[in-house]
Amino acid sequence: MITLFELLSARALDLDQSIKMVRHEDKNYDVRELLRRDQFVYYQGYQSNPVFDAAYLLSFVGMPHRRARFLAAYRVLGRRDTDSMQIPDALAYREWHRPGRHWYDLEDLPAFDDLKDRVIIDWGSGTRSWVQWLKDREVVEVLPVGYVGEFPGYLDFVLPYRDLKRIIDNPVAHREWHRMLAAVAGVYLILDQGTGKQYVGSAAGAGGILQRWTAYAKAAHGGNVLLRQELGEDAANADALQFSILQTLPLTLTMREVVEHETLYKRKLGTRAHGLNLN
Repeated sequence: MITLFELLSARALDLDQSIKMVRHEDKNYDVRELLRRDQFVYYQGYQSNPVFDAAYLLSFVGMPHRRARFLAAYRVLGRRDTDSMQIPDALAYREWHRPGRHWYDLEDLPAFDDLKDRVIIDWGSGTRSWVQWLKDREVVEVLPVGYVGEFPGYLDFVLPYRDLKRIIDNPVAHREWHRMLAAVAGVYLILDQGTGKQYVGSAAGAGGILQRWTAYAKAAHGGNVLLRQELGEDAANADALQFSILQTLPLTLTMREVVEHETLYKRKLGTRAHGLNLN
């Protein structure tokens, strides 16, 4: 059995220092969405009480069955008042930021970068105690590099662009995703969360949806004219895209048959008049 202390010691973290561990599992805020938007630092740094007074902080996100997935290790540089803090205009959940709260300056420790999103521990029975002094815990699993998650079913996911890239770029860690997406043709939807505009597309022939989505992983616009215009020259704009499947179809269908299904969804969703479809 591998323990948390063994992993920390192997990365030269001094366990004699004051170290706290935090398990984020907030019903009011989508922690995973904040991570995707690179806004997690504002969520974690702002606290109503001085709960992170320690030399180091280990951050986890809650999972079912008392488990927690490692996010990052930080050096706590200090605590200050939030009244003078500047926050981004596009920050989600701006209601967090009220006068009189505490802001923690946290320095990400690069020695733990390769373990981010990969180490799963058993948090123990005290899941209500979301902040604790460091305790040794069993390491339940170390996930493959680039791991996003298990394939949930064709119609049961909404995939942010960053996760799509990780799935395509790490085929060993996502064998099931690659196998299942390559096994079907279908109609898919791309949503720009920033503007609300939608693009309906389809995939047919050898390689199925996997082959088409691989093109988006390489270039976010996938060759689509209006989507290219929507994204502009800033590659970061692709982070607002999310992918989902509207309908799966047999690979034996011809391109014309698949396009007929695609056309129906364009009519249903109005993506020619109000979205990103030209044809």
